[in-house]
Amino acid sequence: MSLAQLHYTSASAGEDGVGARFTAVGGGIPTPVLTEAEQLLGYEPPAGAPYHPTTAELRSFPETFSFSTLSDGSHLLSRTVPLGGSGTGHFHAHAVHLPAGTRLPGDALPITAWRSPSWASTTPDGGTPDRISALPASAAFGQEALNDFAVSRSPWLATVFADLRRVSEKQSSAQIVLVERQSADVARWIALAGAVLPPEDAQRLTFTTYTRRPAHSPHQVIGVLPDDAHELTDPGFRVHACAGRAPEGPVDDAWAETVARVWRGRAPELFRAASELPGEPFAAGPLAFTALNAGIALGPNGRAAAADWAAERPYALDEQQVHRLTTALTAPADDRTAAESESVARLLAALEGRVPATATAPLAALLVTEAVRRSDAVLALPPRSAFAEPAAVQELAEELAPDLLAELTSETTAGETIGRQVQLLRIARLLDMDLTEQLPSVARHMARTLLAVPAPDSGPALLDLLDEQFDVRTALLGELDQLALTAPSAAEELLTRVALPFTGAQALPHLRMCAEAPRAKEQGSDRIMALHTVLRAAGFSPFAEPLVLRTAIGLIWGDATPTAGEARLLLGESGSDSHRTAGTWSHLAAAALSAPSDDPEAAELAHDLLRCFPQEIDARARGALRLLEFARDVRSGESPPGWPDRAMALRARAEPVEATVLEHAYGTLAQILLAPERPEAELYAFVHSDDPDLIAAYGRAARHETVLARLRAEPAYVADCFTVWTSHPHAGRAWSETRAALLEEVLRPVVRDLSGSEIAAVEKAAEQTGSSRTAEAFRTWRRRPGTFGRRLGSRLAARVRRS
Repeated sequence: MSLAQLHYTSASAGEDGVGARFTAVGGGIPTPVLTEAEQLLGYEPPAGAPYHPTTAELRSFPETFSFSTLSDGSHLLSRTVPLGGSGTGHFHAHAVHLPAGTRLPGDALPITAWRSPSWASTTPDGGTPDRISALPASAAFGQEALNDFAVSRSPWLATVFADLRRVSEKQSSAQIVLVERQSADVARWIALAGAVLPPEDAQRLTFTTYTRRPAHSPHQVIGVLPDDAHELTDPGFRVHACAGRAPEGPVDDAWAETVARVWRGRAPELFRAASELPGEPFAAGPLAFTALNAGIALGPNGRAAAADWAAERPYALDEQQVHRLTTALTAPADDRTAAESESVARLLAALEGRVPATATAPLAALLVTEAVRRSDAVLALPPRSAFAEPAAVQELAEELAPDLLAELTSETTAGETIGRQVQLLRIARLLDMDLTEQLPSVARHMARTLLAVPAPDSGPALLDLLDEQFDVRTALLGELDQLALTAPSAAEELLTRVALPFTGAQALPHLRMCAEAPRAKEQGSDRIMALHTVLRAAGFSPFAEPLVLRTAIGLIWGDATPTAGEARLLLGESGSDSHRTAGTWSHLAAAALSAPSDDPEAAELAHDLLRCFPQEIDARARGALRLLEFARDVRSGESPPGWPDRAMALRARAEPVEATVLEHAYGTLAQILLAPERPEAELYAFVHSDDPDLIAAYGRAARHETVLARLRAEPAYVADCFTVWTSHPHAGRAWSETRAALLEEVLRPVVRDLSGSEIAAVEKAAEQTGSSRTAEAFRTWRRRPGTFGRRLGSRLAARVRRS
């Protein structure tokens, strides 16, 4: 095969001009190719080049060696070198044209023609050069020279090859810029790539070893000098400053990492050996497997790739290969990852039954060791048959026991998961470790972990473990049953997600209640009935086992508080002794103290609680309950005289008293004092108490709809309220302000709507209950809005006293 060649120069011999033109063109090269080639064959000297370079200086100038793809699918392989003479723009380009679908003779890679003796620096005689049949390689790329170069560029190998893979897999990806001080080093990079890339990709890779204008270069790999790299900030360029600081951080590309390690190991022959193995282009597995078999140490990604590749075709491995691979994978390493361990596990599973246990035992031991010492290695454990000898299992157990037991029994392990604990227990069983002494602590730790995260990460694995290890199931369920006492809601949520087995002789009353609670609560809104359903599931009555009462109340009410009516039922059904033992009396007390102020059950509950739990209730809560009991006694008429003083004294003992309790007690007293049949002595004491909250409760009660309805219906009640609200003007500021507000805001609107006959009835009642002066005061107040004040009240009070 022969190729047409062409020459392009900046000036003919002997001329001083710089106009570039073709000086020799082989036959058969289309004109559009020449037009396109002109844009590729130029040359710009490096920055700071002398105007009149000497011969030595010319030799130091970079050489442009390029392989370019043209628009018609053909390629141009060219070399451009600088020439001497006046000015710095003289150059000569020599190129060969490869029509579409053709390659260099012998399928040689384009880079092998670097500094071939066939390149010319002058135009040959005649305008049509002969076709060229060979571009013999120079000695520049000897194997040792490339090995030395690869080692010298160790820090950049993986990052450059990762980008080469991307460029080869996706032609439109970013261009690679190699920053080197010598264009020959860029050519060496291309030679390294040619030895590594799949043949088709290596043949298609376009490059140029030097350009001053990388932003205008169409090549996939572009060589530039350091002075021309500072402006390459476009994301379309992957810049590798091989003449500067080494890159930092790992490269997440197993193929590229493995390629780098092979080059550093000076073993490029492995690339060809790996290419003969099955696998996709750029697959790391074949190369990693080949490298490990050749004794080259790899990183975790490379080892994982080798294990995965071998796991897919275990039938293709001979005994020696298995031995070498196993040795390499189990060699001491500080950088193992969970992903690598998973790959080793797949390899072990693939080899199981195909090779002797002596070959798989090291892999099994490695997996078990990693599973114990790496908390993130949640692996499918090897079968017992993967170990060769019982003695080896015992030795491994003795080695791992301290770490395994320490983690299993630790109460402070951060980020612990139930999946991890399940795995450790399975390892202990695999290695025949005796956990009899540690099992209670292990079960306690597992139970707390389960309740801390009721949606376990490995529910199925946990259930499998409980089926496999009866002693663990017994201990764990027992611990969960005890913990359900203090965390019933967490246990309930756990059981809705994981159906723990309750078979066997264990009673497990609290867990059984937790399992029944969701169904019981779905049956309706009656929480007492739901409580009965849950208690039946326990299999014990609260009288026989009071603690089930605590769990049941926690399940049905959770963080909520029972109503006062529910609390009375709970107390009546279970008795005080059960609640005292279970500690649930506090829920009953909370029900009374948090009940709405208008709940009539609260006061009755308070009376029962004070009678049933005199020793358990603290002084402050006892004072609040006595306030409620006081309201009950006032309503029933059982309270001794001195209501206001007693109310205020009880309040002082209950501070800080709940607002609803205070409103209940004071409101009840106010309602009684608003009734016509009230004790006058209590009313007098109330008015003169000058307690703002007590008198404010009276003001609120007087505005209640029941009072307003009675005022509208009973003239005598209007007269009674008028008499009270115009009395005791000197009782204190609180009473004076309240009674004045009630006269204007409550009584006057009602009186304004009364008929004439109803007004007459009010006046008559006022005269009967008070005197004629009271009736006169009412008439004056009714006819002259706003006249009532301290003076009128004083006068009326004096008249009442005289009468």
